[in-house]
Amino acid sequence: MSSIMHTAPLLIPAVCMMAGIVLGSRMLLSIPFCLLLLSVMVIATALLGRWGKVQTAGIALCAMMLGVLVIEMNMQKAGEGEASRIERTQQYFLHQRSLLLERLETAGLSDDRYAVVAAMALGDRSALTKELKETYSKTGASHVLALSGLHLGIIYALLSMLVVGRRWQMITQVATVLSIWAFVFLTGMSASVVRSAIMLTVYALLALGHRQKMSVNTLAFTAIVMLLVTPKALFDVGFQMSFMAVFSILLFVPLFYRPFSAEYLMTHRAVSWLWGIVAVSVAAQIGVVPLIAYYFGRFSCYFLLTNFIVIPAATLILYLALGTLLIPSLGVVLASMVGLLNTTLLYIATIPGATIEGLHPSVGLTVAIYGVLLAAYYLLWLTVSNFRGYFFVI
Repeated sequence: MSSIMHTAPLLIPAVCMMAGIVLGSRMLLSIPFCLLLLSVMVIATALLGRWGKVQTAGIALCAMMLGVLVIEMNMQKAGEGEASRIERTQQYFLHQRSLLLERLETAGLSDDRYAVVAAMALGDRSALTKELKETYSKTGASHVLALSGLHLGIIYALLSMLVVGRRWQMITQVATVLSIWAFVFLTGMSASVVRSAIMLTVYALLALGHRQKMSVNTLAFTAIVMLLVTPKALFDVGFQMSFMAVFSILLFVPLFYRPFSAEYLMTHRAVSWLWGIVAVSVAAQIGVVPLIAYYFGRFSCYFLLTNFIVIPAATLILYLALGTLLIPSLGVVLASMVGLLNTTLLYIATIPGATIEGLHPSVGLTVAIYGVLLAAYYLLWLTVSNFRGYFFVI
């Protein structure tokens, strides 16, 4: 665990800031008092330079106090009821989204097929029926209906493929990032998609400097930025699940890849692709299972089988949806693809033992489960580090 703290110095401030937001939401403190207290704490922390560990604790307390301050400021602003410039911009893009949704309808999409495409491509979940949501939930495929890193990653990859050459790399990266943010506004700016857009922005900037692009530190930085702007996002289920899924992927996926050598994966692309889906799916599930149990009371037993189906399908559906907006005649192919996906997931949902229902752990038990998972990660890290030579490194 110390290695994580060393490589991700922003993790502790991010967690402490979250704790401060929770604390501030349950208290009534004046903003001037919070500002004064934070200023005193910052000055005191700056004077503790000779005592490193004490100063680190001071930074953590400052981050917690900052969390209290931002939630108090947010609650006061919400009371004033004034629309921000971002909200007015969002309204403009939502109007454009309604026009694009009309184009999908006129392209031959209807009922559940239209509902899935509207949710997956444009973030509009209003057409999803209760039965359709239940099918996707039972099979562990709900994440493809909520725009997240998977969807933005697919779009980013498509835009990157359209850019050829490195001569104008800075200009093309800026254009790509602006396109991603236009899509974020177009889809309603949910917490998961904003998180993904911020991380992709950091990724693009770091790519220009050829530095490490995705890390726990990047995720912590993203959380701090988001919570400074919208501290109430911390209480959004999508925010919590999105961050825990990515955090778990960043922790566990590198360990899951340790048994294989880089040379083996480079020469066996099929194994690399299959293991990639397994590693990411299992890692993400580890991160979100306690939250799913707490909020929805269920566990999807066939999530791994489902991901082998929905991840390639989601990629094709997104590409076809973008193509249909340009060439409406592609709507027939898109409708067939979505219909096949829905039918397949409905079959998986009816297989005996598809879900375990009625879980609903308490808050304390949910936190304890995450503690056990962190301990399991530490033990797995020690095991893989000490005995890698005895694994099937090929």
